[in-house]
Amino acid sequence: MLEFLPKDVREGLDAARKREQRRRSRLHVQLGDAVFPVLRMWDRGFALDAARVSRLRGLVDLYDGPRHIGQCLIVATVEENGELICEFKHATVTRDRPALDFWQGENLAAGYLPKA
Repeated sequence: MLEFLPKDVREGLDAARKREQRRRSRLHVQLGDAVFPVLRMWDRGFALDAARVSRLRGLVDLYDGPRHIGQCLIVATVEENGELICEFKHATVTRDRPALDFWQGENLAAGYLPKA
């Protein structure tokens, strides 16, 4: 249906759609000092605005607002419909506490009992 509209109207609608997606999304990718808002995300990748970034590869940090949620190793990028589709090989989730260096069993003690 949009193909019947004039070109400048279609471009304006696309710009408004992208602006709304950027405003709603708190997710953003940071590579060095550069910050790129994530338009949408799925389990093996995410989409960025192609007008803001032309090519992206390597290890990037993923943030949800100010909170660091992980790192992604981007291995492939493709531009489709004004979006840069980034696929990552693996994503490492950032934890808010140090990693355990011991195995925790299923039956943990709830507390210590004093000697009788």
